[in-house]
Amino acid sequence: MLHTSRIELSKSAYAKNFQFIQKTLGDKTRYSSVVKGNAYGHGIAQFTPMVESFGVDHFSVFSAIEAEEVLKNTKNNPTVMIMGMLDLPQLEWAIEHDVEFFVFDKDRLHHAQAIARRMGKQAKIHLEIETGMNRTGIQEHELKEVLSFISKADSIAFNGLCTHYAGAESIANYYRVQQQIKKFNELQEQIRDSGLVPNLHHTACSAASIRYPETQMDLARIGILQYGFFPTREVLVDYQTKHEMVDEPLSRIISWKSQLMDVRTVKKGEFIGYGTSYLANEEMVIGLIPVGYSNGFSRSLSNQGRVLIRGQRVSVIGMVNMNMLSVDLTSVQGAEKGDEIVLIGRQGENEISVASFGEFSDQVNYELLTRLPKDLPRVVVD
Repeated sequence: MLHTSRIELSKSAYAKNFQFIQKTLGDKTRYSSVVKGNAYGHGIAQFTPMVESFGVDHFSVFSAIEAEEVLKNTKNNPTVMIMGMLDLPQLEWAIEHDVEFFVFDKDRLHHAQAIARRMGKQAKIHLEIETGMNRTGIQEHELKEVLSFISKADSIAFNGLCTHYAGAESIANYYRVQQQIKKFNELQEQIRDSGLVPNLHHTACSAASIRYPETQMDLARIGILQYGFFPTREVLVDYQTKHEMVDEPLSRIISWKSQLMDVRTVKKGEFIGYGTSYLANEEMVIGLIPVGYSNGFSRSLSNQGRVLIRGQRVSVIGMVNMNMLSVDLTSVQGAEKGDEIVLIGRQGENEISVASFGEFSDQVNYELLTRLPKDLPRVVVD
């Protein structure tokens, strides 16, 4: 291994999460695997083939570059849907490769029709409507004009009608989400009355699929759940309470591992690492790990992060450097160069969870995961 650390993806953990998602959605709702943000840091190139092996045939991404990566790494010609950015060259690429995409403004709709007609293709669109998030979406006053255009467009395939909820993971947003559901249903009726019927209706993300089951509809865009995380602890507790369960029903797929680079003794009264942030109050054994903030291990974890070695949880001491960090091995018997280090994941009876890692570095799960560098090698394990 030329890299100083690696990420492992557990296929057996995903199998557990896949069963949970299937149970949650039932037979009538299609599961779209959301792999934006490099599959939430797990790696599109490694995650999508694993997911595809379970029969998943629909993937949601944010951009054309992510869509291209999905297509390059899957074998069974899945449906790929772009939910975000598309400039004109990217739009042309999407139409050429039968990639589906959200339409949330009139310009994109008009360009899609013109490009598709010129290419002799169908632009496969999902019309996103604004229901109260106030981010992207066709607004109600534009809808009549947009529907009229679609009804006359010979190169537009109306594959989906969708919206996005403004925080379904929090009870604080309950009223707002309920109003969005109501608005979507009203606009859906308006669209039906116009004589247009999309192939799919979809509004649910991971949180909405659990907290608002009525939003699952024809397809659910499942992101964080498939990686083994509930959107928030609030959603987890709510689910456990409703189902009278204690254990968490999901398993983390990701582990992040390195190895011990060196072991040395530091005398009492000596400072460790850059500056004077850590003073050895007694003779100490320290370990050096070839991972730093350039590898995704936040500098804010200086003097407070934790890692696992030989099944024990040990503390980060001193400042996290660009490519290296130090840990206290004084209580670890027999630690030596080459020992496995777990930065995130389980070793023996102990675990460094993404949540605890994130809390120390003041990051939410989503942020921490997607900030893991793309050049870290990722490998699927059983």
